[in-house]
Amino acid sequence: MSKISAEDKIYYCKQYLEGKLSQGQIAKILQVNKISVQRWLMKYESMGTDAFVKSGYKRYSKELKEQAVNDYLADKDSLMGLCKKYAIHSSTQLSKWILLYNGHKELKASGTGGHSLMTKGRKTTFEERIEIVQYCIAHEHNYAETAEKYQVSYQQARNYTVKYEAGGINALQDHRGKRKPEDSLTEIEKLRAELKMEKAKRQKAEMEISFLKKLEEIERRRG
Repeated sequence: MSKISAEDKIYYCKQYLEGKLSQGQIAKILQVNKISVQRWLMKYESMGTDAFVKSGYKRYSKELKEQAVNDYLADKDSLMGLCKKYAIHSSTQLSKWILLYNGHKELKASGTGGHSLMTKGRKTTFEERIEIVQYCIAHEHNYAETAEKYQVSYQQARNYTVKYEAGGINALQDHRGKRKPEDSLTEIEKLRAELKMEKAKRQKAEMEISFLKKLEEIERRRG
């Protein structure tokens, strides 16, 4: 299935809000599950068209995180309702904060997340850029954590990930100087790189499923 563009998401959110299409109809047209459509609607109603424009790693204050978590634990609203209220990008993100809070861990402001960031970048190889993007995707696009792990700048971690998501593996090649090793990737090399990326996406999906299962356990104990 091809990736749904931001323009399509916005268009179909408007179609739903104007009463022209149901969530089920949109899911069928785009060949996605209904939950995905519900997430788009929640984001659109909370943040408008900005919800679908990539603008880097969104920052949340410690106070906002604590308020959202406390509201949820006090049964003031659902996960999606609170995401809409506080303009949180996904219910998975809020779920993580809830799990951290219940595990007696401190909720810190997003952004650097306590990491010391390199402001000056360094030269990287194609293979390193693949590893950087793979890690970043698998860890919720946490550019700060990725930058610290691979000792690159925050901007490099972000740029590599954005380039890959916009143009695929080829976008991570360094065409300056027309160096043959990177400009002449074999099909096998490209396939290996793509497999690494797919592994990262699977890891991310598995992490989300694990978080949701833990959240269900919390809800059962509360009930």
